Amino acid sequence: MKSTPEDRRSLVADSHRAAFGAESTALEVVEGVDLTGRSALVTGASSGIGVETARALAAAGAGVTLAVRDLAAGARTAADIRATTGSDIVRVVHLDLADLGSVRDLAASWTGPLHILVNNAGIMHTPELRTPAGWELQFAVNHLGHFALATALHPALSAAGNARIVAVSSSGHGSSGIRFDDLFFERDAYDSGLAYGQSKTANVLFALEATRRWADDGITAAALMPGGIWTNLQRHWDPEMLAGMKRRYPGKSAAQGAATSVFVATRATLGVGTPGYYEDCHPAQVVPAIEDGIHGVVPHALDAQAARRLWEVSAGLVTSA
Repeated sequence: MKSTPEDRRSLVADSHRAAFGAESTALEVVEGVDLTGRSALVTGASSGIGVETARALAAAGAGVTLAVRDLAAGARTAADIRATTGSDIVRVVHLDLADLGSVRDLAASWTGPLHILVNNAGIMHTPELRTPAGWELQFAVNHLGHFALATALHPALSAAGNARIVAVSSSGHGSSGIRFDDLFFERDAYDSGLAYGQSKTANVLFALEATRRWADDGITAAALMPGGIWTNLQRHWDPEMLAGMKRRYPGKSAAQGAATSVFVATRATLGVGTPGYYEDCHPAQVVPAIEDGIHGVVPHALDAQAARRLWEVSAGLVTSA
C-alpha cells in the first residue's frame, strides 16, 4: 500500500523520538556526526545555549564562527571551545542584530559557502525600547535582524548545496501571532510578553517560508523550542519571580537546551512538507494552546499564509531601512 505524506511524517517523528529526548545533550546528538569541511555561523554564541551549540558543531568538525555583540566575551568563548574540542577553526565576528549596518557588514565579509546558520541570539521581555529605525526591539533583534542576515547570506547558503537554517524560537510563541496592523506597538500600549511572543512566532514562520522559497536552492530550515533553561535571557524578569520559578522548575542545562538546535542542524529531516518546529529533539505536537508553558506548537505559528505575508513585510522593512 502506498504511504501518504502523513504516514511519512509519522515515521520521521517516531524515529526522532527513539534516538534522543529532553535529557540529551548537544554533544550526544553530534556523536558520530562528521561535519569536517563544513562551515557554521551561530549568532549569540558567547553565552547560554549558543555556546553549547557552537561547541557541539566544532566537536563534530565544523569550522564555527561565533557572531557576537561583545567581542571580548566571544574571544573567551572561542578559547574555551578550542580547548574542549581540539578544534582550531573557531573564529569570532561582531554582530549587532539591532543594527542592520552590522548585519550587512558581516554578510559582506563572509567568504565561501555556509552550511549551517543558527539564528540563536535573542532578547526577552525587555522594557519598551526601539531601534533607530523605530522598530520595537524584541521584534527587531529576534526576527528582523535574523531575517536580514539570512537573506543577505543567501548566496553563501546556496553555494553550500545542502544548507540548513536553525531558528531558535520558544513556547512563548503561543502568546501572540503576528500583529500585522501594529507590529511595533505604535498604536496599542506596549506589552513585553506579547512583543516577545510575536517575535518567537515570527521565527517559526520565517523557517517555514524560507524552506518554501529556498528548498530548490538547497536551503532548508526549521524552528525549535530549546526547553525550559535558565540563562541570561531572563535578565529582565522580576528577580523574586525568577528565583521562585527556578525553585519550582529546575529546567535543562545549557548543554541539554542546545541539543535540539544541534539536532535540527545535523539530524532532522528538513524540507517542504516536513515538521517545521521541534522540541526535545523531535517534532512538536500541534496543540490549541500551550497549557504547560513548554510543549507544543500552536496553529498560528504554522500558518502558511501568515508566513508569506510576514516575509514580504520583513523584506520591505529591511530593504527600506
